[in-house]
Amino acid sequence: MAVTPTPAAYGRDNPRLLGRRPEKWSGLRVWVETPGPPVLGKERYAEYEYIFGERPIPDIGSGGFVFELQCVKEAGNSIQQMQRTMTLHDKFGRQITDLRISITDRCNFRCVYCRSADPENYRDHDEILSWPELDRLATIFLRLGIRKIRITGGEPLVREGVEDYIARLHALGVEDLSMTTNGHLLAERCDRLLAAGLRRINISLDSLDPEKFERITRTKSFSTVMHSIDVAQKSRLAPAKVNAVLVRGINDDEVEAFASYARQTGVIMRFIEFMPLDADRHWTRALVVPAAEVHQRIHARWPLQQIPHERSETARKYRFADGALGEIGLIAPVTQPFCGHCSRIRLTADGKLRTCLFSKDDHDLRALLREGASNDDLVTYISSIVTEKEEGHRINEPGFVPPSRTMVFIGG
Repeated sequence: MAVTPTPAAYGRDNPRLLGRRPEKWSGLRVWVETPGPPVLGKERYAEYEYIFGERPIPDIGSGGFVFELQCVKEAGNSIQQMQRTMTLHDKFGRQITDLRISITDRCNFRCVYCRSADPENYRDHDEILSWPELDRLATIFLRLGIRKIRITGGEPLVREGVEDYIARLHALGVEDLSMTTNGHLLAERCDRLLAAGLRRINISLDSLDPEKFERITRTKSFSTVMHSIDVAQKSRLAPAKVNAVLVRGINDDEVEAFASYARQTGVIMRFIEFMPLDADRHWTRALVVPAAEVHQRIHARWPLQQIPHERSETARKYRFADGALGEIGLIAPVTQPFCGHCSRIRLTADGKLRTCLFSKDDHDLRALLREGASNDDLVTYISSIVTEKEEGHRINEPGFVPPSRTMVFIGG
């Protein structure tokens, strides 16, 4: 079964489609090339007539159906299966299935590898995408084959309404719904996030030493974050992914301590190489702790066995050979780039589409939304941008220039 945008002659306003067309279903239609009607479990509903219309495809003499994707809530899994056949691909053949949505640039931490210690420089509220705008874009991205969504920031839990947003994404049928947080507000919100449909959690923890944690994050939240990890581990979010960004001379002496923490608690301890995205522009290659070094040090103490992973995953995963609890994840964007299998794009809090964490250019979806672009216009624009996704980030090439936007404005 092939699914493509409808031919112009059978667009959303064509009155010749069979059956009534409820106004709430007046969005994007797709063309389903199939010898019979899509299998929906039922073809009519009490309140509505047919939701698809049979028409010959112009010029090629084939048969098919026009199908209204906005009825996803009524048709459930059958339509989700058809959605998966509508996919985003770039010109290098990579399928784009993962979307990271930053819902705020605000954060209650000031980590040295991310935010500046300078006074606040947040975007004005009217520059940030509203919840209705985020809802609309999420719906469009799902129609284009996005299956995984991660909510990021800033710190996503500082924005009021995040649980309701997650619930709406869950209702839309997002297959893999996760969040990255610094953990400061997680313990008190964990039950609500679970009820909303959150499936996975990533929690930042850059030191197991309270004083060092305070220097890195510029907060006194160590005990609060540790409690949040415990709460997550006792919930359906377990095993939590705990992220540590290693910086030479700051926390690289804690590699073995972090691994021991994973063995004791059962968390997935992930080590991330320091990237040139810090607001203070202090990054140098000498500050990077290579993932190979981390593996060597842990393996010398507790032998590791690699766990199979999907090609598009960012982390190389390992279990402890002695059967102990916990896992180790190594994320090496600097020393072992994984660009060749990248499946990710990003939406910033102010509505910019980024095809790479290190993109030099932003693509303004907020302006299109507020200038009255139709869903079809947005689909066409997003597809054209993704087609031109960069082959790689070029960190290791001569003349590399870091992006003008730092991590807190891009979204972690």
